[in-house]
Amino acid sequence: MAGHVETDSVAGVAWLAACGDEVEFGVAGQLTRGEPEPVRRDSLLRISSMTKPMAAVAALILVEECALRLDDPVDLLLPELADRKVLVDGRGPIDGATVPADRPITLRDVLTFRLGWGMDFEAPWPQPLLEAMGTLGLGDGPPAPQVPPAPDEWIKRLGTLPLLYQPGQRWLYHVGAAVLGVLIARAAGQPFENFMRERVFEPLGMADTGFWTANVDRLGTCYGLDPQTAEHTVYDAPGGQWASAPAFASGADGLVSTIDDVHAFGRLLLSGGRLPDGSKLLSRASVAAMTSDQIGVGPGIAGPSFDGSQGWGFGVGVQVRRTSLAPSIGAYGWAGGLGSSWGNDPAEGVIGVVLTTDAFTSAFPPPAVIQDFWTSVYVSLSAA
Repeated sequence: MAGHVETDSVAGVAWLAACGDEVEFGVAGQLTRGEPEPVRRDSLLRISSMTKPMAAVAALILVEECALRLDDPVDLLLPELADRKVLVDGRGPIDGATVPADRPITLRDVLTFRLGWGMDFEAPWPQPLLEAMGTLGLGDGPPAPQVPPAPDEWIKRLGTLPLLYQPGQRWLYHVGAAVLGVLIARAAGQPFENFMRERVFEPLGMADTGFWTANVDRLGTCYGLDPQTAEHTVYDAPGGQWASAPAFASGADGLVSTIDDVHAFGRLLLSGGRLPDGSKLLSRASVAAMTSDQIGVGPGIAGPSFDGSQGWGFGVGVQVRRTSLAPSIGAYGWAGGLGSSWGNDPAEGVIGVVLTTDAFTSAFPPPAVIQDFWTSVYVSLSAA
């Protein structure tokens, strides 16, 4: 990991690997290039799409309390999404010909990213839906928490757009998790960020995880890479978009966190939904459903990996075929495009977390620092 700081592929990195009660962690580099403040174990970094699994856990808590049901339509709580129209050509213009939806959108559709909206990993860019979402101020690219409007307005504007595909027909990335946050808030009768804090983060002792932070001295700078010059550019500074509360706390990509907080979340799922004191936050049945492939990934079925080695559960990628040293079949987790990765491997009893200051330049393959972290974890297991 330190080698990636030395070559300046990342300004700073924090990592943690756990197997049973054995926990190893490390840090390297600075929170901001050219500044003296080093990355520490408690440094805050933007985990972006690693927010998605945490939002899924919140939804499953409400399912267990019968406030939500997996196969009920979302129309009652999200009337803005009732009576959908669906594009005849899902890759055509957003104002193209439409037909009525075959059925309403369900919570299962939202959790499995088959509600009919999202990024199509197999379609060319730019994509008309994302351009339309950007025009409406709903977010169409990397996380920008100060841009979208408050939840009621956000879902109202989204409801003006047609679905790309029929509910349940096709896996499309990202938008489902943002919708999920609005649905959770309405089912719980309180803001999404409050429910996440009270029902997920506080029970797990995730004191540093949230949709913004006042502790900007512990928050790293987030960097991008200029495609023309290959120079590092500042995407977000410590006093930037995560330094104040957003109007729209996104279940898709809104959180900052630490390696220990993400470890606590991973430990919850690996233990079958148990808290450190042995009490239950989530049932084993919910954890099993969340971490099983729900989309039947295979030839002709779109999923989160181009080679078909990953399926999708509720908010997590699930390994269905082993393609390298890591991970094992049945492992699950997700990455954040602003420079992070988390995974659980039940077969090995492993939890891994790596958080960096530098955004991915492409999703496939992930940056070398992420690949090397996971290689090192699994090689260490072999050595043991």
